[in-house]
Amino acid sequence: MSVPKHVAIILDGNGRWAKERGMPRNLGHAEGAKNVERVCEEAYKLGVKYLTVYAFSTENWKRPDDEVSALMTLLRNYMKTCLRKAKANNMRVRVIGDISRLDEDLRKQITLLTEATADYDGLNFTVALNYGSRDEILRAVNRLVKETAKGEDPQEITEERFESFLDTAGIPDPDLLIRTSGEQRLSNFLLWQAAYSELYFTDVHWPDFNGEELKKAIEAYGRRERRYGGIREEQDVSD
Repeated sequence: MSVPKHVAIILDGNGRWAKERGMPRNLGHAEGAKNVERVCEEAYKLGVKYLTVYAFSTENWKRPDDEVSALMTLLRNYMKTCLRKAKANNMRVRVIGDISRLDEDLRKQITLLTEATADYDGLNFTVALNYGSRDEILRAVNRLVKETAKGEDPQEITEERFESFLDTAGIPDPDLLIRTSGEQRLSNFLLWQAAYSELYFTDVHWPDFNGEELKKAIEAYGRRERRYGGIREEQDVSD
């Protein structure tokens, strides 16, 4: 089985999963958080080196205040759990997104988590919090402009140089991008990085997306031919 080096997942369907069971949406989010831990373990067992999950977008602030508040509480609890899990499993954790809007205590937890796991060399796990790809690109452009304004010699803006200003600097682009719960769009997630990612959509809600579902996605990935804009070797250019 051909295993992608980097898998990115849009965690969709927590609320729908709860609604189908007559539960409050917040319980769906709680179950979804537990599932992140399970999928991290399954991904590493399958040989995935990098796993990135879309946990909270820049657009999620538009949700009802009580749901946003519950999500922030869930994130606080998850950061503590994640630190314990990371230490036990040699897992490096990064957070991408504009965390400046998050409360100070949560920002401190994020800093503690990322610094404490920086030297671990197991699964590279990245959490996107208050993340939006357009916002990331704008912030990267502004950082690049500020650097140039310092009076340093202007440099040609290559893809490699621009990528060094993105939140994902040092992380390879995702080979496979998965979205759960039936929606088929990127929703402002890794727009630059996913330029040549293979996309996989499933109707399974995130809390039910288990190791077997991940294996199905990876098997589907293995059946595809990645040409990065090129053509099959046996195909004539005139085809």
